[in-house]
Amino acid sequence: MKQPCIYLLTSKRNGTLYVGVTSNLVQRVWQHKNMLEQGFSIRYDVHTLVWHEAHDTMESAIAREKAIKGWKRDWKLALIEESNP
Repeated sequence: MKQPCIYLLTSKRNGTLYVGVTSNLVQRVWQHKNMLEQGFSIRYDVHTLVWHEAHDTMESAIAREKAIKGWKRDWKLALIEESNP
């Protein structure tokens, strides 16, 4: 499904977190799980989707991603626990 989304991946419960943005969530998570992109997600083994949020435009998704990247870790964990306890 193509729709702008932001998402959080983790390596394990309360492990390393990765915040990303994409227009195709299913494809992007598949890429992370199959380690097709070099970088942070391979280095830290983050491949489990724990949270996502759909947006109407890519611009709003990017703005929200930037905001969440600036959050404290505890805030990100609270966001995950809200919808994925």
